[in-house]
Formats: sequence, C-alpha cells, structure tokens
Amino acid sequence: MKPTDEGDAPEPRTDGGMFAGSDATQVTRKQRAREWFGEAVATPARIAWEDWRMKVGLSIIALFVAVGLVAWVSSSNWWLLDGVTLVEEPISNQGPTRLAPFENWDYPLGTDVQGRDLLAGIVHATPRMIQMIMAGAVFSSIVATAVGTVAGYKGGAVERTLMTLSDIAMTIPGLPLVIVLMVLIEPQNPWFIGIIITINVWAGLARTIHSQVLSLRENSYVEASRTMGMGTASIIQKDILPNLMPYVTVNFVYAARRVIYDSVALYFLGVLTYQGIENWGVMMYIAYDIGGALFNPNNVYMLLVPMIPIVLLSLGLILFSQGTDRLFNPRVRTRQAGETVSEEVDDSTTVVTQ
Repeated sequence: MKPTDEGDAPEPRTDGGMFAGSDATQVTRKQRAREWFGEAVATPARIAWEDWRMKVGLSIIALFVAVGLVAWVSSSNWWLLDGVTLVEEPISNQGPTRLAPFENWDYPLGTDVQGRDLLAGIVHATPRMIQMIMAGAVFSSIVATAVGTVAGYKGGAVERTLMTLSDIAMTIPGLPLVIVLMVLIEPQNPWFIGIIITINVWAGLARTIHSQVLSLRENSYVEASRTMGMGTASIIQKDILPNLMPYVTVNFVYAARRVIYDSVALYFLGVLTYQGIENWGVMMYIAYDIGGALFNPNNVYMLLVPMIPIVLLSLGLILFSQGTDRLFNPRVRTRQAGETVSEEVDDSTTVVTQ
C-alpha cells in the first residue's frame, strides 16, 4: 500500500476490509444469555423482593411447598427414600382421642375423635392440595390467555366463535356444574380434580384479556412489528403478552384460591370420596359430623386447626399477587432503570475525576 498524506483517507484493504484487524468484539451467546437473565430474571426479582408483600407471600408459599415435600418423602415408595418417615401418616387410634392442642407435644395440634394426629393430617393433605392448585390455576390461566389473546388479535369469525364459547361458559353456574361432573366422573387424581374445579373459571379472564388486546393491537409498536412481517405468534409473544401479565397473575391467584375453597367444600359435603384424611375439608367434616365441634366447645379445635392452613395459604397467594404489581408497574420499572443509569453515570464520573 502506498503511503498517504496525513489528511487522506486510508485505502481499502483487500484482506478483509478496513476493520479486519480491529479490536472490535462480537456479542457471544454467553453474553446475550447473561443480558437476558439480567433483564428478565434478576432485575424483576430484585424489584419484587423490595416489596414486603412479596417477601411474606413467597415465604408462606415456600412453607407449604416444604411441608408438601416432607409428606412426599414420608409416603414415597421410591427406593432411595424407602424407610424414611419424617411424619407418619394419620391413622385411627394413632394416639389418645380428643387430645387438645399443646397438651401433649407428641401431638402438638392435638388429635381428633378417632385418635388421628391433626398435624400429620395437615401435612399429608398438603401435597394433594398443591397438585390441585397447580393443575387448576395453570389450566384456567393458559386457556383464558390463549382464547382471549387469539380472539382479540385475529378478530372476525375467530373472535366471534371464541367469545361465544366464553359467554356460554360464563352463563353456566360454576359450583353446580362442578358437583355434577364430580358425581358423574368420581375422580381420584388430584390433578384431574383441580382441572374440573376450574372448568369454566377461565371464561371471565378470557373476556378481560380480549378487551385489552383489542386496544393493544392498535398500538404503534404492534403495527411496526406487523409491517416488518413478523408472524402472529411472535407479535403476541413479544408485544402483547407482556402487557397482559398483571391480569394473568391475578387470575392465577384467583383460580388457586377457588381450588382451595371448592375442594374443601366438596370434601366437606361428601361429594368427593376419600379413603383417609386426604384434604383439610375431610378433617373439618370429621370434626363437624363425628366430633360435634359446632355444639361441643371442647372440640372446637378440631374445626379450627384445619382452617389455619386454608386461611394461611390463601393469604400467601393474595400477598404474592399484590407483590407482583411491582414487576409489571411501568413506573416502578422506569424508576429502577433510572436509578441504575444514574449509578453508572456516577461511577464513570468518579473515574474521570480521578
């Protein structure tokens, strides 16, 4: 290459271009994954954890998950856990009958009229309750989100068909429909029971999401994505679903609470058959029907003890849903991003002044 004057532009190179030997680096997959993790997981988790409601709600939910694991380990037939019993399953004549809480620390929450440990009953009923909650809440949330989003975005005959189905589902009384299905099918699997309980819960959320999508699809960024030739699935995933997450989260918690209350009611009323203490509603039924807890003050504890996990788990779910508002509140996210930028500016200014 011929030498050039100081003010002349460098001649193009034939071995890869002007920047072939530069120190410019390309973004690797590891760096992209780290950036995605920071934006999608780390920052939202940090924002949510600043809210005391999220801390308390997650702590309560984690407590019940831990209790469910204890029960699973104690009753598991897996060969690695064979012989491991952390909490014995509640059986008749397990201990003294009608033992009040804290009278005997071998049975901290007392025993019922048949001598079954109430604490063991709560522990071993927890896994089935968690399974029903997960099945029902996930089922209703996925169906509602899919129906409402597709109907709102596609419009036309698809919208009319899906919204008609939603209207039909909303007009059917929920609990009578569930009772009829339970009597006809007589399910025993907790996952299936959870789905049946929320068989038409999705319709209300689908209507709400549909109305939101009708306004979101007219936004400029959605129009830009459509103009760029992005597919329907990509537009829904990247541009529409993030704006629907507050509604989905609230409905998830609502469906979970619905499963808790309805399953307890169905077991209490005897609609669902049971072999032992499979649900907190069974414990309440035994306290009411056999122990006469409503008429005998000495046996009221048999009714109150299974109410404690019902109220506590519902409270945890409510606090969790309220805490997630910080995740989806744009003002909070903007303020958090602004603080991060200001910290970076301060750091760079400090380096320059030094």
